[in-house]
Amino acid sequence: MKRVSLNVLYLFLVIFPLISALSPPSGSPRHPIKFILGEENLGAWKNEVSQVAQAQGSRTGGTLVLAANRTNRPDYLRRFRLYRGGWDIANRHYWASVGFTGAAGFILAVLWFISFGFALVIHLCCGWGINIKDKGSNQQRICFMLLLLFTCVAATGCIVLSFGQDKFHSEAVDTLHYVVNQSDYTVQTLRNVTQYLSLAKSINVAEMLLPSDIMDDIDNLNMDLNAAAATLSHKTNENSHKIQKVFNALRLALIMIAAVMLLLALIGLVLSVLGYQHAILVFVISGWLLVATTFILCGVFMILNNAICDTCMAMGEWVENPHSESALSNILPCVDQRTTNKTLFQSKQVVTNIVSVVNRFIYNTADANPSQGTINYYNQSGPAMPPLCYPFDSQFRQRKCTTQEVSSANASSVWKKYVCEISEYGICTTVGRVTPEIYLELVAAVNESYAFEHYTPLLLSLQNCNFVRETFKEITTRHCPPLNHYLKVINVGFGLISIGVLLCLVLWILYANRPKREEAFVKLNLAQKLKNRFSKNPNKISSFSITATEV
Repeated sequence: MKRVSLNVLYLFLVIFPLISALSPPSGSPRHPIKFILGEENLGAWKNEVSQVAQAQGSRTGGTLVLAANRTNRPDYLRRFRLYRGGWDIANRHYWASVGFTGAAGFILAVLWFISFGFALVIHLCCGWGINIKDKGSNQQRICFMLLLLFTCVAATGCIVLSFGQDKFHSEAVDTLHYVVNQSDYTVQTLRNVTQYLSLAKSINVAEMLLPSDIMDDIDNLNMDLNAAAATLSHKTNENSHKIQKVFNALRLALIMIAAVMLLLALIGLVLSVLGYQHAILVFVISGWLLVATTFILCGVFMILNNAICDTCMAMGEWVENPHSESALSNILPCVDQRTTNKTLFQSKQVVTNIVSVVNRFIYNTADANPSQGTINYYNQSGPAMPPLCYPFDSQFRQRKCTTQEVSSANASSVWKKYVCEISEYGICTTVGRVTPEIYLELVAAVNESYAFEHYTPLLLSLQNCNFVRETFKEITTRHCPPLNHYLKVINVGFGLISIGVLLCLVLWILYANRPKREEAFVKLNLAQKLKNRFSKNPNKISSFSITATEV
C-alpha cells in the first residue's frame, strides 16, 4: 500500500538518522525550544530533563520478526514455499507473499472471463442455450423472481461499496493528516530549537558570554538541525501530495465502479423484462468485462487489507520492543539509552553554563557595591539581588532551590523589583541593583535557561524514538482498526456486486428470450385452427393448391 506505514515511515526516515548523528563530543547537542509549541503539546515530556535518572542500557532481545504469525504465507517467487521473514517492506519475498493473498480474486477473474466468454461465443454462434418455452410457466416466474433478487443483491453491493469507500477515504485522509501534523510538529520543533540555539549565542550579560567551545558546537548543531528540518518538510509535503492523489484516484475508481454497476443492473433488468434481445446483448458483454474487473479489484483490495494489517501489527510489536533489531529498526534507528543519557548530560551542562554567567554577574557586579570610578560601577545600591537557582548539583542531579535563590520560571518578575532608573549617562539615579538594559540581558539569559531545562525532552524523544513510538501507538490504536474494517466492507461490496451481476447476466439472456404474450397467443390460435380444418376436410388443402395455381 503506498502503505499506511509509508506515511509514518517517510516522516521519520529522514529525520532520525540525522538526529541520531548529532552527538558532538562536547558542548550542546540537541537542545529544545520555547513557547511556540506550547505546554499543551508537551504532555508528560514537560520537566523530564529535571526528572530523568540515569537510564538503563539498551535492551536488545536479538532479531525481532515483526508480524511473524500473520506473514506465514506462500511465496510464489520461491515455488510457493512459506515465507517466514515477517513484515519487511524492503524484502521482495514479503511483497510476493502479500500479493498471494489476492490470488483468489485474480483467479476468479480469469476463470470468469474465460468460461463466460466461451459460453457467450457458443450462444451467439451456435444458438445453444436454455430457453423458457411456455408463457406464464413456473420457470418464467422463478426466473423473474431470481432476476429481481440478484438485481437487488447487485444494488446492495453498490451501496455497500459506496459506503465503504467513503469511510475508508475519510479514515485514510485522517491518518495522512495526522502523520503530516506530526511531521509539521517535528519540523517546528527543530526550527524553534535552532532559534533558541542562535539566541543562546547572543547571551551577553554585561559583556559576559558563553564559552567559545559551546558557541562552536551551537553553530555545527544549527546547520544539521536546519538541514534536517528542511529535508523533512520537503519530503513530507512531496509524499503527502502523492499519497493524497492515490487516495483520490482510488475513491474516484470505486465511485465509478459502484455507479456503473448499479446502472448496468437496473437497465439490464428493464431491457430483459421488455425483451430487447439485441440491446441486452450489449449490456451482457459490458457486464462480462466489468465483473472480471470487480474480481480483480477485489483481489487488489485483499492485498491492500493484508498489507495494512501486517503494517499495523508490525508497528504495534515494534512499539513494545523499539530497541530490538528488526525491519523497522533499519528505517528508524533509535539511539540507545546511553547515547540519550549523553545528550541529557550535555543539555544540563548548557543550562549550568547559562546560570553561571548570570550568577557571576550578580555576585561580581550587581551585589558587589564597587567604588565609584571602577569599571563595574553604575551606582547600584539597595537590598542584594537574589541569584538564579542552579537546577542541578555538581553531579547534574536534580536539586531544589534555596529560599535565597530564584527559579528561572519567576526570576524576571522578582528581579524587576531591583531595576533602577538611570540618567543619560547610564548611572542609577534611584535605588536598584541593575539598569533596565542589564535587566533585559538577564531576562534573555533566563529565558534561554528555562527553555533548555524544560523543552530538551522534545528532541530527546525524537532521538530515543519515544516520539515515533507514541505516533505508532496512536496509529495502531486509533486509525488501524477502522481502516481494516472499511477495507473489509469494500471487499464485501465487491463480492455482492460480482455475484449479483454475474447471475444477472445469465438471467438477462434467459428472460429476454422468453416467449412474449402476443407471439405465444398467435402461435397457439394458428396451430389450433389449422388442426381443426385439416381434421374436418382433408381434401381442402388440395383444392386450395389448385386454385392458387390457376390464379
